[in-house]
Amino acid sequence: MAVTGRLVVVTLFDGVDLLDVTGPAEVFTLVPRVTPEPPRYEVVLAAETLDPVTTSAGVRVLPDATFDDLAGRAVDTLVVPGAVELDNERRVRAVVDPEVVARVRELAPRTRRLASVCVGAHVLADAGLLDGVRATTHWSTARQLADEHPRVRVDPDPIFVRDGVTWTGAGLTACLDLTLALVADDHGQEVALRVARQLVMYLKRPGGQSQFSVSTDPRETSRRVDDLRHHVLRHVGRPLTVSDLATHAHLSERQLTRLFKTELGTTPAAYVESIRVEVARQRLETTDDTLERVATACGFGTTDTLARAFRRRLDTTPAQYRARFRLAG
Repeated sequence: MAVTGRLVVVTLFDGVDLLDVTGPAEVFTLVPRVTPEPPRYEVVLAAETLDPVTTSAGVRVLPDATFDDLAGRAVDTLVVPGAVELDNERRVRAVVDPEVVARVRELAPRTRRLASVCVGAHVLADAGLLDGVRATTHWSTARQLADEHPRVRVDPDPIFVRDGVTWTGAGLTACLDLTLALVADDHGQEVALRVARQLVMYLKRPGGQSQFSVSTDPRETSRRVDDLRHHVLRHVGRPLTVSDLATHAHLSERQLTRLFKTELGTTPAAYVESIRVEVARQRLETTDDTLERVATACGFGTTDTLARAFRRRLDTTPAQYRARFRLAG
């Protein structure tokens, strides 16, 4: 099988999420449309056999090659999609095929760059390729990933994460953002933006963009923590120290810290900052408020404190965030 450019291998298996496969493939194959500069990509969908693969959407996909066909070839980028199922309580669970894990483990040593899409991170983790690596996955399986693979530094918030040669994405439409970032890494931001325009994407999101609003965090919490979350949101411009929150909840500071760690997986101070960043994001997207006014209204006090929080959580500045995400009035 002749390879005409950077070899991108996308793993296929029954039950795989369709968009996890087609999204990255579409982005890579659009690159020649926007730039004549080499190197281009040769996207190969690889499976155990050449038989049609039935995806989660019921759409059948034909592999381009078997894993054995790729034996000995150097792979530029290995893209690993995922699959999910609902358990008896209708909770989403990642499904991992041991045969796919074994094939990914075989390919990894001759691959320049690893990328998982959505719950494909569970495949990389099972293959031992995420040990000690900061990684993300779809928020619905982030706790499963952390529980099953304690050596993985799971960050459930970003839409994608890069840690060295390993890239992990949150899945579904975020697979487009992840792949655009891979293209930008190879060809520069301008080429990636041209591809985004070809996809008629309104914007190209940075990896630090959150998967979901903190104020609508989908995890289940107790009534006491729900009350605290609403209290923080209603009084985001106030100091909101650990002592303030403990007094409001009628708890000791130690009890409050334990409660946040158990139910939200974070500290009270970190949670308050996340809410403040969320509210600041909304103001930057929807108002013309100055950065000073946003910082004050959201409890940061100064623009420097606001900027540090944005750098820490979104890997960007408030001004850059507004320029990218400001909604037209």
